[in-house]
Amino acid sequence: MADQQKKTLTVRQIRSPARRPAVQAATLRGLGLGKIRRERVLEDTPAVRGMIRSIQHLVEIVEEKKK
Repeated sequence: MADQQKKTLTVRQIRSPARRPAVQAATLRGLGLGKIRRERVLEDTPAVRGMIRSIQHLVEIVEEKKK
């Protein structure tokens, strides 16, 4: 299992969570974001993909990589 490639995503916040439901701001914080143009490298898992999908109007996927 050590030789399996891990996929990662680079996610950038492009919009503010102001005037949005509180759950969307909480999802941003859960992804490690909070300020516009901040980026995070996250492991590509179904949970992370679901979080991104729920706030897709606030973030963008910059890059997908295999490590």
